Amino acid sequence: MIKENYFEVNEKVGKACDRAGRNRDGVTLIAVSKTKPLEDLREAYEAGARDFGENKVQELVDKIPQMPEDIRWHMIGHLQRNKVKYIVDKVYMIHGVDSLRLGEEISKEAVKHGVTVRILIEVNVAGEDTKYGVSPEEAPQLAIGLSKLPGISLQGLMTIAPYVTDPEENRLIFAKLRQLAVDISEKNIDNVSMNVLSMGMTGDYEVAVEEGATFVRVGTGIFGERNYEI
Repeated sequence: MIKENYFEVNEKVGKACDRAGRNRDGVTLIAVSKTKPLEDLREAYEAGARDFGENKVQELVDKIPQMPEDIRWHMIGHLQRNKVKYIVDKVYMIHGVDSLRLGEEISKEAVKHGVTVRILIEVNVAGEDTKYGVSPEEAPQLAIGLSKLPGISLQGLMTIAPYVTDPEENRLIFAKLRQLAVDISEKNIDNVSMNVLSMGMTGDYEVAVEEGATFVRVGTGIFGERNYEI
């Protein structure tokens, strides 16, 4: 079933690209595999998934050595500073950087490990109290601060939109993130790219693609409901 789900989501991403007049190659589907067993990840891998997203450092560290080496791992959950050292040389991208202090810790560990880490600024576009992320107004200043740190490469922005039953309700959220990326890009900050927009999940990824997402993070749509007891 996971294979069929993966193919279906992939097809819907393609159709959303067509509707928006976008090249399908410009959107990467991240299979969000948190709480899922390795056999589920392997089935998604066999279906073609090469980008996997995890929320917890321990789960990420456990799974990486047991899966093929050509996978790109994305840390998409809230990252605590004291956990950075465990993943800094293992992940393709860290999506949820929401403070200069976290950026400094990533920078310190990246230099120590001799790597350059791709990061995204997490923006709480909707202003939800329950979500991490900086406000849209704070994001440009954080970008400037992060740009001066060695060992990291700021690639763009990420947001977690509100849970809604009608995905159209989040269209404005995604459009605002895209515009914020444009605004920051126009500042021409050294060592800052705004080419990546990580937005859209199972319930609204098609709308996110139509609004410019370059990464969509789909868990339930591929793997089914998560087991929250893990």
